Amino acid sequence: MESIVQDIKNGNIESFKMVYQQYHTKLYFYVLKCTHSVYLSEETVQLAFIVLWERREKLSADYNISAQLFRIAKSVMTDLLRKQQVRNRHMQSLVQDTSDWHVETDITVKEDLKRVYNNIEQLSPVRKNVFKLSRFEGLPHKEIARQLSISPKTVENHIVRAIRQLKDSMLLLLFLVIQFFI
Repeated sequence: MESIVQDIKNGNIESFKMVYQQYHTKLYFYVLKCTHSVYLSEETVQLAFIVLWERREKLSADYNISAQLFRIAKSVMTDLLRKQQVRNRHMQSLVQDTSDWHVETDITVKEDLKRVYNNIEQLSPVRKNVFKLSRFEGLPHKEIARQLSISPKTVENHIVRAIRQLKDSMLLLLFLVIQFFI
């Protein structure tokens, strides 16, 4: 065993390949048993052999290659698990923040839509009818004018005034909300 360690320390690629072929499967199943993750097992084994090769000059002739390789793998596996744990915490935090934001946004949107709808209901009956036919039904001005027996220009005027009135009421509401928080 000492000769294999010494050969790898000296950069002998054939000895390294032999160690790779001999220990790859054993190392894979060792890590798989510890992590229960195919991805982490594959990643750990590959990184362990990379570290073994990159740090070959630091190998000790006092220990066999198996012990040193498994120690490297254990260290790599620990680092990967630690990184995965940090990543999971960040993802969990992100999911929670996103979930909270969606709930708040959904509530806000529903409240805003309710306010807009209430403001539409405050419009005069003809203006409200013209606005709903235009914006909710998607009818063109000519069709609305034909249905209500009014001119297309009158339809346009009602829509412009309805939008202005809605905008003014929403601005007033916004102003009141701002005053509340100040």
